[in-house]
Amino acid sequence: MPLEELELELVAAGITLEHRRDGVQSEAAATGGSLLKELRLILTFLILLIFTFVISSLVSPFDPQFIFRFGLLSQLLPNKSNNNNNNNNTSSVGACDYSYGRWVPDESYTLESYTENCPFLDPGFRCTQNGRKDDGYRRWRWQPAGCDLPRFNASDLLERSKNGRIVFAGDSIGRNQWESFLCMLAQGVSNKSSIYEVNGKPINKHKGFLSMRFNEYNLTVEYYRAPFLVNIGRPPQNSSKQVRSTVKVDQLHWGCYFEEDNEVNITMDVVEAFRRSLQTWKSWALENLDPQRTHVFFRSYSPVHYRNGTWNEGGWCDSNVGPETNYTNLESDPFQNLVIYNAIKQMDYGNWNVQYLNITYLTEFRKDGHPSKYREPGTPPSAPQDCSHWCLPGVPDTWNNLLYAYLLSKEFRTK
Repeated sequence: MPLEELELELVAAGITLEHRRDGVQSEAAATGGSLLKELRLILTFLILLIFTFVISSLVSPFDPQFIFRFGLLSQLLPNKSNNNNNNNNTSSVGACDYSYGRWVPDESYTLESYTENCPFLDPGFRCTQNGRKDDGYRRWRWQPAGCDLPRFNASDLLERSKNGRIVFAGDSIGRNQWESFLCMLAQGVSNKSSIYEVNGKPINKHKGFLSMRFNEYNLTVEYYRAPFLVNIGRPPQNSSKQVRSTVKVDQLHWGCYFEEDNEVNITMDVVEAFRRSLQTWKSWALENLDPQRTHVFFRSYSPVHYRNGTWNEGGWCDSNVGPETNYTNLESDPFQNLVIYNAIKQMDYGNWNVQYLNITYLTEFRKDGHPSKYREPGTPPSAPQDCSHWCLPGVPDTWNNLLYAYLLSKEFRTK
């Protein structure tokens, strides 16, 4: 089976935006492979998002600070005053940890949002068109504690990103966010036909690479399917016959077994393999990215909400019609986030702008936002419910809103 036809769930994701110039090319790859049940279940807890912005001029230095709060990792922005919530005024975006707060009902969000008719959405994310009757999951707004989250302004972000490049690299959850981002950004373009896939490919989640061009702004928003960030491939020739494929933890763009230095390691556990894979990515970034032109965001994991069983054991989530209100029902922060945190801290020096985009806590509440049994047309009635991906419009829109707020705080702009 071709690698691009493989579908792996909930492992890793990433993005890159760069100012266009001669000789600059993206480096990303997408691979997939089969995993043992233990590997698939454990890695389900991780969604890693790399969001890299490469710009044409220096951005004011930003020194991220990380803390633990409520058992979750979060990030504090530099201190600034926050007396004005005009999202076109970067000085109005002040010190705020957008990661913590509460969901509040807001009817205006439905009116301001894109619709399921956005041409960039996969059928599986169009929950209303797939039969879901309630749309209450679209009528909630994230309210950070102690400050306001600036509304996403597509026209403003398009202007800031002119002559740039945004690349998501990761798994199907990263794809979920990429499609949300496309639809949100397209609201700032009057002529939607000016947005097109550069290679003429249709939106299809099984493709390894897609690049949507916003022609008026000389901007591309791309997606690379790379679920493990490092390579998956055939094992070395001297490997045991039981080893059919390996996750190459020392080769960028990540199977049943792990391989390092061209040797299969059948004793390495998933956590250690993940740690080494992040070290591989870190080494690649240090060698290939320009810290004066690059911003990297690691997104935390996106919670799943299967009840009474896992995805393949009859787990369900279709009875949820609103955000969780009982805080005792919230899951604790997965330990994989600490591994990400440690990798980021190792890059916290010089001019590097590497940040942790914490969406775990706010997303944990939203058990109501999954497609559940309302899957794409043609899905057999006996198929498992989808309690890992998200309906669109929906929760990933808030992830992108947080990202926009952080970019405003750093006065991001290509020139």
